[in-house]
Amino acid sequence: MFDIPRPTTERAILIGLRTKDITREILIEQLQELEELASTAGADTIMKVSQDRIMPDRALYLGKGKVEELAQLAELNDIDLIIFNDDLSPMQVRNLEKMLSKKIVDRSGLILDIFASHAKTKEAKTQVELAQLQYLLPRLTRAWTHLSKQFGGIGTKGPGETQIETDRRIIRTRISSLKEKLLKIESQKQTQTQQRKDFFRVSLVGYTNAGKSTLFNLVTNAEVLAEDKLFATLDSTTKSFELDKTNKILLSDTVGFIRKLPAHLIASFKSTLNEVDQADLILHVIDLSHPYFKDHIQVVEQTLKELNCEKKRQIKVFNKVDLLQDRTVLDELKNAYEHSVIISAERGINISLLLEMIKESFTGSHVEESIKIKISEAKIISMIHSLAEVLSIKYTQKFVSITYRATKENSNKIRKMIDG
Repeated sequence: MFDIPRPTTERAILIGLRTKDITREILIEQLQELEELASTAGADTIMKVSQDRIMPDRALYLGKGKVEELAQLAELNDIDLIIFNDDLSPMQVRNLEKMLSKKIVDRSGLILDIFASHAKTKEAKTQVELAQLQYLLPRLTRAWTHLSKQFGGIGTKGPGETQIETDRRIIRTRISSLKEKLLKIESQKQTQTQQRKDFFRVSLVGYTNAGKSTLFNLVTNAEVLAEDKLFATLDSTTKSFELDKTNKILLSDTVGFIRKLPAHLIASFKSTLNEVDQADLILHVIDLSHPYFKDHIQVVEQTLKELNCEKKRQIKVFNKVDLLQDRTVLDELKNAYEHSVIISAERGINISLLLEMIKESFTGSHVEESIKIKISEAKIISMIHSLAEVLSIKYTQKFVSITYRATKENSNKIRKMIDG
């Protein structure tokens, strides 16, 4: 990853564009979220500036007059960087840097910066570096303009390749290397997944800072980092816990989602998000106290669709009820979302009800079977113990009668084994 030296706190202006598809209220909320992202990255928001346009300007994103006004504001307020609420094209960034003489960061660049700061494990660091390089590749013309000259003279004759083309080739080679590394990591994870296939798996998903890690820690007694800031968790963590005296399940905590999450970032985190793909049940955690929680639900559902996980069984977990100001919304939720529960992970409110709903899903995914086999079939008896929960077992001189509970998949395996 690329470590860029910078002061502890940088002074920033946030820029938003309101087009015909965005209401003023939505833009205000998006800029508020952008301010939270900037704060997480270590920037201090000095002011927010917006402009109404039918569409972004192709060359400058904003109108030329607005950019000139922005240059004056940046100079008067000793601004270090200007953060844009949307992704900018390389040409827009280049032109804005020329006119503003300030560091320009777009939304994807900001999110990648946060991910780079929060990546702790080898896997997360590899995933973030890959996303950074894929983001940087088309932007080399502005990031490394000092390398873009074509040099002549002795020792430079040959293919006539500019330095910027050489840099691009180096980055493409590094991208290929990182992709291979992630494929190996994914292969190792698939081995782990095979070992976990006999367990009922539950995955926590949700908008960033919805309280997934707090809920995970409460249920599993783990010590995953849970902070009141965006993207505190990047690595998926899986831990088993006892649903009751006889049943154990696996619960996974995953990276939070956010609107306009860079596509290459989702692709890079594919191995981490495989926990969602492999889940038998998804717990969609929602920050009920957030004024735009319904928009957050749509963002998460769209991301699940991109991961081809939208048809999985799901419980909507409305969290932070203790912070809710308007209690009238609770009746609306019960009517609008049938398979849902309202909780507070911080205060432990309604956690027993959530666990009961998980148990219902668990039992609904399992079947109870009773079989009778010859006592000499020791291999099959051993396999039943490994694939299922044995509820009762009775021996006679020649036969063994076994009653077991197993997933439908494992029950089919046992049946095929006996028939075979």
